[in-house]
Amino acid sequence: MHDIAAVGELTRLAAERYDGVYVSLRAAMMEALSRAADLGDGARAVMDMADAAAGAIMEHYPNQPARACRAGCDACCHLYVMIPPGIAEAIAAYLTERLEPEALLKLRGELQKAADAAAGLADPSTLVHRCPLLGSDGLCTIYEVRPLTCRAFTSKSAAACRSMVFDPESAVTTITQNPAQFRVYVEATSALQQAARLRGLSAQQKGLSAALLEILPD
Repeated sequence: MHDIAAVGELTRLAAERYDGVYVSLRAAMMEALSRAADLGDGARAVMDMADAAAGAIMEHYPNQPARACRAGCDACCHLYVMIPPGIAEAIAAYLTERLEPEALLKLRGELQKAADAAAGLADPSTLVHRCPLLGSDGLCTIYEVRPLTCRAFTSKSAAACRSMVFDPESAVTTITQNPAQFRVYVEATSALQQAARLRGLSAQQKGLSAALLEILPD
């Protein structure tokens, strides 16, 4: 019985230390957000912190699952993406710095198509629509500032992703995520929502295309 109790206590302590990693990460994100001039700048800082934390987990935590995700593997780029406050501002700033007015106008047209497609569904999360920010080469055109949802998505099988997204008769309905990495981006999302509330702003998440249309210049 003594051995069982000792193992139980060690397990409890390990769980507390594991949870403490995320508590500390959330606190660091909130500190960075409190110093940011606006939520767009804060979102860039939070995205960088989340990526660093996710990378450290992959490198130092044992038995991390292998990932099939590779550049050009874009099945997930056809799924509906929700974003918390600050992300649209960060993406819009990135785009306006790099695109000419004609290119921005064309992008707005593609964003409008995607937003309209989502608005026409009772459950937008079921939408399968090519992301307007996906390049013709299958690469993300805003990779540096891609949404937290995109950063969190990982898969052990590219074939499973393609089947889930493109095969209406597929038996694959979900892709199991790496829980340790996924929680990093959940904490980042929650931190941005909390920061918005503290600034007297809406904390509601919005569809990516609709959110960008509200911010990008006409």
